[in-house]
Amino acid sequence: MNRHSFLVRYLIARVFAAALAVIPFAVPAPAANAGTVTNASTVTNASTVTFVEAQNPEDLAGLLSGADVIVLGEVHDNGAHHQIQAELIRALSPRAVVWEMMTQAQAEALSSDLLQSPEATAKALDWEGSGWPEFALYAPVFEAAALAQQFGALVPRAEAQAALATGVADHFGADAARFGLDQALPQAEQAQREADQKANHCNAMPDEMLPMLVDFQRLRDASLAAAAEQAWRQTGGPVVVITGNGHARRDRGLVVYLHRAAPELRVLSLGQMEAGQIEGDFDVTYSSPAVVRPDPCLAFRTSD
Repeated sequence: MNRHSFLVRYLIARVFAAALAVIPFAVPAPAANAGTVTNASTVTNASTVTFVEAQNPEDLAGLLSGADVIVLGEVHDNGAHHQIQAELIRALSPRAVVWEMMTQAQAEALSSDLLQSPEATAKALDWEGSGWPEFALYAPVFEAAALAQQFGALVPRAEAQAALATGVADHFGADAARFGLDQALPQAEQAQREADQKANHCNAMPDEMLPMLVDFQRLRDASLAAAAEQAWRQTGGPVVVITGNGHARRDRGLVVYLHRAAPELRVLSLGQMEAGQIEGDFDVTYSSPAVVRPDPCLAFRTSD
């Protein structure tokens, strides 16, 4: 029993450290239609919406307007993606913005005046110690969102550890069933997600850790969905969600959980490509140049 308990604690600690590491920089898979914006036809709340090709952010705003919730994906360290997000926020004028990068308590401490000062915002969010890429990349997005009400969806460190120990559905609470977090994934999807997690972590994670990584990703998706629903119910929308491309995916990200909990909401998602490459399904994709970055797998090549 003691040995088993130690192993569980050890695996949770390893999984938690890996899951919180900011490693969104693996080379994405090529999009089916690589270009400035990939044409897409998708079913959204029983309505088929066909998106035409756009060449600039102004066209993107037209494609995304009219939705209750607009999910703006990103590769976290790509400054061009954040510029697009800022321009879209200014064009869409959301009443609320949900952030993957902060907790609800942090969001409630932000004011319109504070958000117009990058230095003050970074200090209020303890950005330097957060593990996210440099604040200068995000500063335009925060400034553009200054007039909106702010909501946070980050799962704090202590809560994430507790969730991995007790199970994400139990940790999520009474709404777990409403968001579908209490249901196991289909076997094929679970296997694919575990394979993706292994690749995303440079094949350095033991196989027994992979289900925990998948669970943690689902918890983050459901937390983003819950924050988006709360933001819409409190403000009437539109709501913009700022998050990584992985959470913005229609096929497995927060959209899945939000549609289950609040099917009446019209949700559109933007996936931001790098040089025409992205993985997953989105309502529309937009391509920017790729960032030159070091090999993200170097961090896993250190000896114990």
